[in-house]
Amino acid sequence: MTAPWLSVVGIGEDGMPGLVPSARAVVEGAALLVGGRRHLAMIPDDGRPRLTWPKPLTDAFPELLKWKGKPVCVLASGDPMLFGVGVTLSRHFPIAEMSILPGQSAFSLAAARLGWGLMDCDLLTLHGRPAASLEPAIQPGARLLILSWDGTTPKEVARLLTARGFGESRISILEAIGGPSERRVEGTAQDWQHDDIADLNCIAVECVPGDKAKILPCVPGLPDEAFRHDGQLTKREVRATTLSHLMPIAGQRLWDIGAGCGSISIEWLRAAPRTKAIAIERNQSRLALIAENATALGVPSLEIIDGEAPSVLEGLPLPDAVFVGGGASNEGLLEAAWAALLPGGRLVANAVTLESEAKLKSCHDRWGGWMLRLQVSRLEPVGPYRGWRPLMPVTIYSVTKE
Repeated sequence: MTAPWLSVVGIGEDGMPGLVPSARAVVEGAALLVGGRRHLAMIPDDGRPRLTWPKPLTDAFPELLKWKGKPVCVLASGDPMLFGVGVTLSRHFPIAEMSILPGQSAFSLAAARLGWGLMDCDLLTLHGRPAASLEPAIQPGARLLILSWDGTTPKEVARLLTARGFGESRISILEAIGGPSERRVEGTAQDWQHDDIADLNCIAVECVPGDKAKILPCVPGLPDEAFRHDGQLTKREVRATTLSHLMPIAGQRLWDIGAGCGSISIEWLRAAPRTKAIAIERNQSRLALIAENATALGVPSLEIIDGEAPSVLEGLPLPDAVFVGGGASNEGLLEAAWAALLPGGRLVANAVTLESEAKLKSCHDRWGGWMLRLQVSRLEPVGPYRGWRPLMPVTIYSVTKE
């Protein structure tokens, strides 16, 4: 094994005095010190070379490689492997060449101050991410620990909670936690008026729903009203069944072909952690609806592609699951999707026309799988009375690639 030459040391707001002896020895013995301006300022300048992170951070990696074989120390906040630079470095450098010495994370310190069990909290970050990404985590009784982007982030979080009907949620801001200037600011989301929050802060939220709170679980089958659409919407009952066949699995990628308003790919992203999705839609007005729905429902990471399958599929990252909600009868579409699907992946296609249904039957003959027809009726007013109003029957084809 290659001897480690690249060390990542987690340092807190208390600087060098807060480091354990082994971490201090790594910092003192480094030929090159690397980090942000704030971290490097914690280390007395003794003339050794220093490298301040550029933007983007990865631009510094070629320079780091020039020092291979000499001791390089990267300074990071708290635990480098918890939304930290250690994760980025481990994706570009062999872990056998690295030594990672974590410090106390802001989450650990915040939990200790509040008396919260970390295993009972959702650990989140808004560092470089929109506040909308918190949406799926806002649930009754949830405890959220959130890394801020800057001093304006708490107000954004308070505004988001209030808009969802969680205005009574309790917010605690812990500034410069673990250092001599540590401060705690508290209040409720609906009454939040604090504008003097330091950029370096961690947000703790106890989610409390009000009487009119909008509660949206992460299990598939959100109400149809949760989506803005122009009529091209996979209805709730069909959507839940479709997603049960797609089987969202942590870290996997979905192609949503003929995405309509994006309901399938959005629910895929909400259903399991670290999932990825690409929504493909040719209708220009629906592209805007997909983006709006993705932001409103907390998955702004949804990738949206303007175009028609199968021509736009070439070159895309290969999928673990494919949903064809529109255009199943298009020449070569299902075949292209099947060819791209990774082993063990799931292909699900829905049809409401005889032409599309015939295509699904042909695929079933070749690839096997399952076919089912779903007929749903909803209770609706009929004059002064009530009756069952049927929706169009939907044929669902589902197959797993060996």
